[in-house]
Amino acid sequence: MASEQRRRAAQSRVDVIDADLGLSAASAAKRNGFKELVGRVGLSEIGLILSIDVTRLARNCSDWYPLLDICGLRGCLIADRDGVYDPGSANGRLLLGLKGTISELELHTIRSRLTAGLLAKAERGELALMLQVGLTRDPSGVVVKDPDLAVQERLELVFQTFLKFRTVAKVMRVLNDRGLALPRRDRHGELRWARATVSAVAAILKNPAYAGAFVYGRTRPSATACEGGSPAKVARPIDEWRIVVKDRYPPYIDWPTYENIREVRDNRAEYMRIKTRGAPRNGELLLHGIVWCGRCGHKMYVRYKGGGEYVCNHLRSHTGLPACQHIRASRVDAAVADAFLAALAPAEIDALSRARRAQQQVEKALRSSAERELERKRYTAALAERQFNRVDPDNRLVAGELERRWEAALSEVRAAEEALARQASAEPVMQMALGKTLNSKVVTLSGRLPQIWADDATTDAHRKALLRCLVEKVVLDRGEHDVAVARIVWRGGAVTELEVKMKVNSVAKLTRGEEMRARLLDLAIAGMPDDEIAAVLTQEGHRSPNCAEKVLPITVQRIRLGAGIRITTQRNRWTHKATSLSATQLAARLNIPVNWIYVQIRQKRLLIDRQPTGAYLFQNSPSVINAVRDLRNHTIRHLDLRIIQPQQEGYQHV
Repeated sequence: MASEQRRRAAQSRVDVIDADLGLSAASAAKRNGFKELVGRVGLSEIGLILSIDVTRLARNCSDWYPLLDICGLRGCLIADRDGVYDPGSANGRLLLGLKGTISELELHTIRSRLTAGLLAKAERGELALMLQVGLTRDPSGVVVKDPDLAVQERLELVFQTFLKFRTVAKVMRVLNDRGLALPRRDRHGELRWARATVSAVAAILKNPAYAGAFVYGRTRPSATACEGGSPAKVARPIDEWRIVVKDRYPPYIDWPTYENIREVRDNRAEYMRIKTRGAPRNGELLLHGIVWCGRCGHKMYVRYKGGGEYVCNHLRSHTGLPACQHIRASRVDAAVADAFLAALAPAEIDALSRARRAQQQVEKALRSSAERELERKRYTAALAERQFNRVDPDNRLVAGELERRWEAALSEVRAAEEALARQASAEPVMQMALGKTLNSKVVTLSGRLPQIWADDATTDAHRKALLRCLVEKVVLDRGEHDVAVARIVWRGGAVTELEVKMKVNSVAKLTRGEEMRARLLDLAIAGMPDDEIAAVLTQEGHRSPNCAEKVLPITVQRIRLGAGIRITTQRNRWTHKATSLSATQLAARLNIPVNWIYVQIRQKRLLIDRQPTGAYLFQNSPSVINAVRDLRNHTIRHLDLRIIQPQQEGYQHV
């Protein structure tokens, strides 16, 4: 009895610390058991530390030697199956120190061997990493595509849509607008379908496994630490990836296409900081994101307040100095657009046909994905029906839940059928609009790309996207007078310099303002009327301050009156031949307000070229008059009278 009591008393004085089982002894950061051991030794609560091998206590000398110091100070012994050691004695500390050093070396050796084996396997492309959705391993370990065709087509649709729109957010919106979910893997590796998000689409686009490549070492430790103390990981550039083994997986896209996707950096929101062009968005200013300052070399901002203009305020924002320059955008945009259309004119039919084929491919892929989505939801509904039919009807707890799942699946099937029906009904209309109208115009009206460019159906984002196909950037320099220099840097390195005539406030700010003023006064003193003076000055290359093409008679009149020169015989009325009608005459013929005609011209529902005098002339023919009447009665929505031009008629002064 006494021996049993002594045994129980001895057992009560033994504590087992096993909180660190399964954790590496390389560091004491997350080892709560080791921290408890050190603390209790420091409080003199422990007299002997027993372990199978003392080297398992710590494999890091920075943790091992402080434990030996505390044990030697408090008189705590350390024992394992080889013997008992006294850290307070020289021999004991020597043996324990050698064992700690050897233990640390063993950890390095083990890690080196494991890492070498892992890298050797990775260099062969045989390292079994977790596969992305759309890829799976067969029983023999070979990586194949997911046998689910819906998964395959949905992933292919993501790549096709991105190559068309070039933005991740647009791909996400297209998928969600069509009700097309993305295949994902949950934490257990099971396939599930979820609503598309920007991060999910970006993860698919940036993963090299879909290009058939096995890649190891795409990230590296960061200098900053995560919340748990472990170092954060940042992505490496593609040229710094550690191991790349191509053609290891069945590809969804080829490697050049993947590299093209990786190089699309313009759709980042931080384009001002990382100096990219930004995604083309709706906005009137054409050069948003690709315009640079020709004086300081920084990117210029867009400012819509007070009229659209390009502003370089980098020095003002960072150093407090005045802004470099600001340039009104309308004339610069027009000049760059004209240069772009002139460069694109030889290949415009081919470009439009390629765009048409790309649009058809994307629409076909979207319809196929919608059909696969409907097929998947029908299978889910059929599975729910079979599960409901197999349950015991008396078991209402289970039967009620299965019935609810069946009804929910049927509701999803009906929604998918309605979405597919709407898409099918919209396709013929789109094909008719894009097929007959666009194809016929492309074939019969070669060289009409400027009209398509100016069409209201062409959005600002589409114009910017087209422009960026050829233009890398535009460098602007306002200059000192009325001429701004726009240097267009084309894709491929070619450079074109344009001189853009800008609006100024007065004649004195024109480059040849004093010359024009002197010439104007000489002609006025000679008795020449204002309109003839304006025509002569225009032929000599002069222009008005607020007009880039010619000298206006009102400019001549203001300068002449300012100099005190008065002419009594001024001509102010124009006549034209009976084969043409002015806007006032056409309005009287149709019994409509003349202001309505000018409103239609200004809103570009009625397209007609202005005559050199500034007037609009309509051909006096029944076809033109009836066409304008149909536009007034809303029978047609758009009328283009530039295709049938009235003959150029001479004007006579009265």
